Amino acid sequence: QVQLVESGGGVVQAGGSLRLSCVGSGLGLNFRNWRMGWFRQAPGKEREFVAATSWVSTDYADFVKGRFIISRDNVKKTVYLQMNSLRPEDTAVYYCAAKAQSGVEYRYWGQGTQVFVSS
Repeated sequence: QVQLVESGGGVVQAGGSLRLSCVGSGLGLNFRNWRMGWFRQAPGKEREFVAATSWVSTDYADFVKGRFIISRDNVKKTVYLQMNSLRPEDTAVYYCAAKAQSGVEYRYWGQGTQVFVSS
């Protein structure tokens, strides 16, 4: 059974930083083969892509470039999202997701962690 468990969300003032973590289990022996992504969904809005990383590439949404950094520890089966220079518009539930490198869609999702940025 695959599980993705996020942590690290919370309340922070604008300009502050948070580091989100996502621990994966049940993804098999080679965690490195999975493309791991972060998405977010703000109240009343559609879920949107934030960042993703695999051994092939690392990609960011334009609105987080230069502020957020995605990284992973394949031994710990964990992916991180370092969020700096946070803005009130970054307030959302952040989700971790996993996609097979050859897959089209993200197959597995975590339960989400809430980030609230106060002005």
